[in-house]
Amino acid sequence: MNLPNTITLCRLVLTGVFVGGAALHSVAGHWIALLAFVIAAVSDWFDGYLARKYALVTPLGRLLDPVADKVLVCAAFVYLSAQGLCPVWVTVLIVAREFLITGLRQIAIEAGQLLSSDHLGKWKTGLQLGYCTTCLVWFAVMSAPESANPALRFLYDLSKPSSWLMPGFLWLALTLTVVSGCNYMWANRALLTGKHS
Repeated sequence: MNLPNTITLCRLVLTGVFVGGAALHSVAGHWIALLAFVIAAVSDWFDGYLARKYALVTPLGRLLDPVADKVLVCAAFVYLSAQGLCPVWVTVLIVAREFLITGLRQIAIEAGQLLSSDHLGKWKTGLQLGYCTTCLVWFAVMSAPESANPALRFLYDLSKPSSWLMPGFLWLALTLTVVSGCNYMWANRALLTGKHS
């Protein structure tokens, strides 16, 4: 188990911390959930950087990294839908896309291949993480108008649902979710038709 793969496993642990903090439904819980989510999101970039820089890319890492991403993102979207911030149909579409791609990867493994994420998929994940982070910031600073802290008031104004940032992230993430999913299926259509070598 090399360092990048260990970081990826830690991301799964941080997802559990995120869920636990969110379940508290308190100011402290919201901050715990936010910090755990942000650290997990940053670790997604960090483990990939280390793996590429030091030639530590492994088949396990190629498989485990997207799974950890999916668990984190799907947990966040389910939570946000439960809190009324994300339309349920958007979460269903996002989760369905992730299951579909995971199924395609399983077909590839059975065919002796290993599929990595493409650039569209990475942008999609980044936008999804941006949307979820904005929502979690909103939960953490909802009481900011009553605070004398200008930084909290700034975060409140930036992250509130009526601002441009949250809906902007959501619709861009949704668009790339659909586009990247279709692109991924098309690029690997030979696996679905059984015509792979």
